[in-house]
Amino acid sequence: MARTRHVIAVDVGGTGMKAALVAGSPGGVRAVAQRRRTTRPGGDAVVEDVASLVDELRAASEHPVEAVGLVVPGIVDEATGTGVYSANLGWDDYPFRTEIAAATGLPAAFGHDVRAGGLAELRQGNARDLTSAVIMPIGTGIAAALVLDGRVSSAPGEIGHVDVGHGDPCGCGQTGCVEARASSAAIARRYVQRTNRQVNGAADVARLLTEGDADAAAVWREAVDALAKGILLIAALLGPQAVVLGGGLALAGPKLTDPLGGRLDELIAFHRRPELRLAALGDEAGCLGAALLAIDMLEDR
Repeated sequence: MARTRHVIAVDVGGTGMKAALVAGSPGGVRAVAQRRRTTRPGGDAVVEDVASLVDELRAASEHPVEAVGLVVPGIVDEATGTGVYSANLGWDDYPFRTEIAAATGLPAAFGHDVRAGGLAELRQGNARDLTSAVIMPIGTGIAAALVLDGRVSSAPGEIGHVDVGHGDPCGCGQTGCVEARASSAAIARRYVQRTNRQVNGAADVARLLTEGDADAAAVWREAVDALAKGILLIAALLGPQAVVLGGGLALAGPKLTDPLGGRLDELIAFHRRPELRLAALGDEAGCLGAALLAIDMLEDR
């Protein structure tokens, strides 16, 4: 039996920060206590808030806390523990691992939020039986964790910024990106642009789709087409066994997977058609993955 470790995991998002006291082993973890906080921009502010959350959760723990796991968005360098760049949160080559260890007095593991969530799905979610997969959370943006030979790759996985030919501008500066039509934010934005009627996110568009709204159907169809073309590229390059869909849009369930599977069947000629699965861990995935990074670090010592 693997020893049970107790660590604190923090998943820094664009608007909110999730933290958890976590118990477990490399094979699986569970949150014992949780905290949330608004994300303040800047590396120093993130370190200050993480240190405060660690103090709170340490006080709530019945066991000694052995390490901290921190995951952030943007471009990261896991090897050096550096947040290379985040346009939304305003850091550039920030030494997170060093600063978190100094601020908390604990060993720190550091990684990318999407890859950490992918690690959690691989170890204890809906990718457990897979050796090759793409774990793709769809929210404000779209990115992916690539599972190759049973391990999460350090490859960027920026499938959201692949040009699939629709020609619309993307916030990244390119045109035609998957994300510009298929992200939750894009679906809501495109519905408002089309109808001049406000909606509360992609969930509202999915509800209107069910109610027979023609504009919702058109926006949904465009999103499914962009997503299918992005997955087609993945199928051609990597041939994964499955694509595991997470994030807010995956909550649509069969309303997403049924038309997406149908469009893939139309597009794929000879490549292996990946199975479509829904992620199991929801918005806990990043935190659980951060905890697994911390536990792996402790086990490797």
